[in-house]
Amino acid sequence: MNTTYKERKFISRLLAICLSALLIVPVLTSCGGSRTANVPPPVDDTVGRTVSDRNTANQPEAKKGLGTGQKVAILAGAAALYYLYNKHQNAQQEGPQGKYYLSKNGRVYYRDAEHRAHWVTPPSEGIRIPESEAQRYRDFQGYNGRSTGRDLTGISATEAPAF
Repeated sequence: MNTTYKERKFISRLLAICLSALLIVPVLTSCGGSRTANVPPPVDDTVGRTVSDRNTANQPEAKKGLGTGQKVAILAGAAALYYLYNKHQNAQQEGPQGKYYLSKNGRVYYRDAEHRAHWVTPPSEGIRIPESEAQRYRDFQGYNGRSTGRDLTGISATEAPAF
């Protein structure tokens, strides 16, 4: 009778270990979060890389002092990102020169050929655009070097005006 008791105890422990392992498997496999199989995770390549929307042939030069030439404004930070988003929101192709999207967290991104998201970083020197066109960005951070103002959080794609 002593041998039977030890065998039952061994089998019970083995069964308990197997059931515990089976219960842990779903917990461990669900830790990855919910991702769609078609869309890979975003690529954060903002370090050391900026997206420049500069076309040197069409960029007006900044005027020193008062003159009769066209005045320009410099957009940096949120103002530059919003400008880039508005300029590229209706593009048809993919990549840095393609369509830009506005994320829920207030960042701008584009998708590459593999549909990975790439965050857009405005050029550190800013973007020079005619002052008349820049007026629509005057409330945003980075307008003419200003560090105060609105950021891009809370702007929905439907709120963003098409330019």
